[in-house]
Amino acid sequence: MKIILLAIGKTDAGYFVEAINEYQKRLEHYIPFEIQIIPDIKNTKSLTMEQQKEKEGELILKNIQPGDYLVLLDDKGKEYTSMQFATYIEKKTHTVSKRLIFAIGGPYGFSEAVYQKANEKLTLSRMTFSHQMVRLIFVEQLYRAMTILNNEPYHHE
Repeated sequence: MKIILLAIGKTDAGYFVEAINEYQKRLEHYIPFEIQIIPDIKNTKSLTMEQQKEKEGELILKNIQPGDYLVLLDDKGKEYTSMQFATYIEKKTHTVSKRLIFAIGGPYGFSEAVYQKANEKLTLSRMTFSHQMVRLIFVEQLYRAMTILNNEPYHHE
């Protein structure tokens, strides 16, 4: 199984890029992991919020293959502690045969078509974070889950 973080728009702040790259490098030791970036949609000023969500949704769905398990990182999703998330990842490694995809939507969230395609929704917090922060928080939590599953001292109770 491979884990993919699918996100719209690049991360421009160097300090986020550096931190995300560090955790991505650490994850190589544990599990196949990749971040796939969908380029930002151009000329969004002429689009309504719904039109932008629809266009982003089409791009997200183009990246989903048969057999993929799609989890939306969404504020209405299920919330886990770090220990529960580690257990969740462990279960998925046994039940997802191909790719486990975690998707971060655009600034207005996901289109209805993406919600329909998704297998489930997960939230990292009830608080709102910038998309760049969500990427960092997700890769750090995935790394933390891997260290928990391997009984390594990174996570403290």
